[in-house]
Amino acid sequence: MAWYRVAYLPSVLDDLRATEKGMAQRLFDKTKWLASNAENLRHEPLDADLPGLAQYAVGEWRILYSIDREDHVVDIHRIGTRRALYRSRPAPHDS
Repeated sequence: MAWYRVAYLPSVLDDLRATEKGMAQRLFDKTKWLASNAENLRHEPLDADLPGLAQYAVGEWRILYSIDREDHVVDIHRIGTRRALYRSRPAPHDS
């Protein structure tokens, strides 16, 4: 089984700093858990418009991540409440 490391985009540090300390620690620990279980989890795509991006739920919180299987890295893109993350997404365009 391959080992995966975790890489955080700079915005994730801001996400965690803005979070209550106990929850921030829980979310940080869960990112490490994701990396240690990357081979055993099914990573469902978040959205067709966001290929390669998946989410993991921790209560009302979401960890948005992608996996680089070649380099064995779990990239953490954002962490936030479901409401906060999806409120800022633009509405889909009508065709």
